[in-house]
Amino acid sequence: MTLTTRARRGFARQAGRRALCLVAAMMALAGVTLGAQPAAPAAPVTYSKDVAPIVFARCASCHHPGGPAPFSVLTYSAIRQHAQQIAGLTASRYMPPVKPEPGYGDFVGQRRLTDEELSTLQRWVAGGALEGDQRDLPPPPAIAVGWQLGTPDLVVKLPAYDLPASGTDQFRIFVVRVPNTAVKYVRGLEFQPGSTNIVHHANIRVDRTPNSRRLDEEDPRPGYEGLLAHSATYPDGHFLAWTPGQAAPFLPKGLAWRLDPGTDLVVELHLQPTGKLETIQPSIGLYFTTDPPQRTPGMLRLGRQSIDIAPGQRDYVLTDSFTVPVPISVLALQPHAHYRAREVSGTATLPDGSTKPLILIRDWDFRWQQVYRYVTPLRLPAGTTLSMRYVYDNSADNPRNVTQPPQRVIWGQRSGDEMGDLWIQVLTDTDRDLDRLLTAFRPKVIAEDIIGYEARISAEPDSVPLHDDVALLYLDEGNVRKAVEHFERSAVLRPTSAPAQFNLGTALAFGGALDAAIAAFQRALALSPDYALAHHNLGAVLLTRGDLAGAREHLLRSEQLDPGNPEVHLDVGRLYRKTGDPRACGEFQRALADRPGWADAERELAQCK
Repeated sequence: MTLTTRARRGFARQAGRRALCLVAAMMALAGVTLGAQPAAPAAPVTYSKDVAPIVFARCASCHHPGGPAPFSVLTYSAIRQHAQQIAGLTASRYMPPVKPEPGYGDFVGQRRLTDEELSTLQRWVAGGALEGDQRDLPPPPAIAVGWQLGTPDLVVKLPAYDLPASGTDQFRIFVVRVPNTAVKYVRGLEFQPGSTNIVHHANIRVDRTPNSRRLDEEDPRPGYEGLLAHSATYPDGHFLAWTPGQAAPFLPKGLAWRLDPGTDLVVELHLQPTGKLETIQPSIGLYFTTDPPQRTPGMLRLGRQSIDIAPGQRDYVLTDSFTVPVPISVLALQPHAHYRAREVSGTATLPDGSTKPLILIRDWDFRWQQVYRYVTPLRLPAGTTLSMRYVYDNSADNPRNVTQPPQRVIWGQRSGDEMGDLWIQVLTDTDRDLDRLLTAFRPKVIAEDIIGYEARISAEPDSVPLHDDVALLYLDEGNVRKAVEHFERSAVLRPTSAPAQFNLGTALAFGGALDAAIAAFQRALALSPDYALAHHNLGAVLLTRGDLAGAREHLLRSEQLDPGNPEVHLDVGRLYRKTGDPRACGEFQRALADRPGWADAERELAQCK
């Protein structure tokens, strides 16, 4: 077949076009656009330009010179040698230690890495962990040295404690008296651990009774191991806790909490051995205000104390709930469990059946507990049901299970036991609503606490603190008979203890067994003649019996020994009124000076006018 020159040229042009299209297609598959310049290679990820802004914002609060973390991220020379470690710990989301899942509550101070930030860190390490141009480095964050909230109004030091070089983590409770002689209002508290390599976290409560101090005094070393006294509580609905990198902000105006004279701070520390003998002495800074509290939050605690997990059980589920009778605003949460919990969650179910998540932690870690405060308080209507659901794994496959091979686990406050609580801090619209809320909630808490203590007593029948604490709970519940039973057992276990006889006498007096109560108080005073509280209660019972001479002897002696006790002043005033002594009204005034607004003293004083 013969083609003309023109036809040949046309065919050649078509063939050329076909060839050009083929080349273009091949180039497109390779990501190249015909006629465009080749794409420039991606700029390397560097510390100065890309990584420093991330770690300054997410990590520096702990990872700074002198901070609680083992190395600093503020300089390239400090962070470079930990690059591989950073890649691994961030990829697993172990660091930063942000436990709540996103979308289940918006909490203050959550330093979670975004997916883009995480990718940047991984690419930096994979690319050789380059420093880059120092001119790209942003200014370092301002990190307070010393007290983050400023100079405290009062600093209280815990006793120095020597932590052994080896062994398992310790959970030790320290009791320290606050040296205030007048009522103070606290707007802020800051905890300084002394050594962030040793102190992992701290929970702080207050005890207006001598109970915690007595437990401390029974241990020859500073502090003690074991159970928190029933009387050691968070003050006026406020969390007091510390974790590395955390400093609770000042409370808003009108939300300060009251600190009475003679109050002890009860500080529970989680301590980690470092391989050498260490001495620690943490400090607590208190910041006062002259503004008395105008509003008081409420503290609700969901949880069960009937925990009983069989060895090897992987999916033990614990649930609890409470329906609020008034509208509330949820301010903060503190989940609490020990080593075997794996997933913890809280939910609010509204009266219309809709739900709002409170919190979800899919990978619970006992070592990373903290208070989670909402950026914006969560408003919930009356009739809302607050609920919790915790899942535990007591199998050998749980790497955090502290008993290997697994053993039966029941409720208890020691770290080797198990717990499951969801503390919820709420604010009501009025004080009347707060009273309604706490009145409705209190029986639930007492009943649950009794279950837990009775379970522990079954395992430790000779534990005096357990008998004493559950007896107090029975008194709160109004079950005087059970309270007397447990105080009697304590008195048998500690026959030379004046407080044991005093507690027994007090319970007997509540139950109306006045002769037996008088005998118990007399036994307490025979063991400790200057026991002010025993003098007071014996005097009060004698006053009720009409023995004015006996009442006078013991009430005046109690007032002499304990002049700051408003209840003694009240009873001395009643004694004076019965005997026609004109000093009665002065005693009622002294009682009110020590306890402003006390209704009993105000009623007595009103009769003086």
